[in-house]
Amino acid sequence: MCFRIELENREYDTLSPYAAKARESRGRMHREEPCSYRTCFQRDRDRILHCKSFRRLMHKTQVFLSPEGDHFTTRLTHSLEVSQIARTIARALRLNEDLTEAIALGHDLGHTPFGHAGERALNEVVPGGYRHYDQSVRVVEKLEKDGQGLNLSWEVVDGIRCHTNETAATLEGQVVRFADRIAYMNHDMEDAIRAGILKEGDLPIDVLADLGRTKSQRITALIDSLVQNSDKTIKFDPLISGRFEEFHQFMFSTVYVDPLAKGEESKAVALVQALYDYYLKHPAKLPAEFHQIWREDGAEQAVCDYISGMSDRFATATYTELFVPKSWQNNLYD
Repeated sequence: MCFRIELENREYDTLSPYAAKARESRGRMHREEPCSYRTCFQRDRDRILHCKSFRRLMHKTQVFLSPEGDHFTTRLTHSLEVSQIARTIARALRLNEDLTEAIALGHDLGHTPFGHAGERALNEVVPGGYRHYDQSVRVVEKLEKDGQGLNLSWEVVDGIRCHTNETAATLEGQVVRFADRIAYMNHDMEDAIRAGILKEGDLPIDVLADLGRTKSQRITALIDSLVQNSDKTIKFDPLISGRFEEFHQFMFSTVYVDPLAKGEESKAVALVQALYDYYLKHPAKLPAEFHQIWREDGAEQAVCDYISGMSDRFATATYTELFVPKSWQNNLYD
């Protein structure tokens, strides 16, 4: 018996009856021979972890654009925090931790440079709009591996697609959706404190009382509520659900609209849209690997794919190369 089969058998002995089982996966878009020592979900996790799009998350902004300091959150550290929180919940509920981890690591692969400012910029100019979760699916199905895609399991792709606005088909995907919000609200609060926008005690008094005063206390309280109240569905108890929504509204009314946190966003929007306009007018200037997309799916899609995959610093460097005179570029470093 190969080790993968032993792992698949073990899932039936150890996991909840509501957990997704690797052997029962709906499969991949393109059939391939299974691995001898990894389940399909473990294999998907490894493919995501080793792909180029995942590495670029290191240089993509979360909330604060080009922050000064080593400890502000990036898309990469966000994805790792989501993975840790989601795996903790999945383990406690006896769900499939491998599937949960794969979804969590891949959920933001389609995020633009400059965070939600870049997403908004593309949404305003791309025909049909732009949504990072749809682009994340496009990354794993089409763009990675020089146009071959990662050929992930159906359950992983479903969880990536549904992590923002829809209900995933698996409980593991639903766990990641909650873990995503738990992670970003708490690390964005931490970043806002670091930036001097907020103090720990600025949260509404009921949130502080019921969720806790520190990031660790709040994450623990939220995880505990999910674990204690989830069965066939993933949910908080009514009190914690209300406090979580109050926390969410507080963040949107303060940090996510704060002039310091968002002061550079108009520049980021203008930069992304300038790049989009340039390459739409000159699609032949796209890197060679995007020419096939241009021929098959049109210039708008090829340009969108190229720009959305850029890191913050690569987008800035490309803009500088295209639009800033060379003598001015040199003066920037005098």
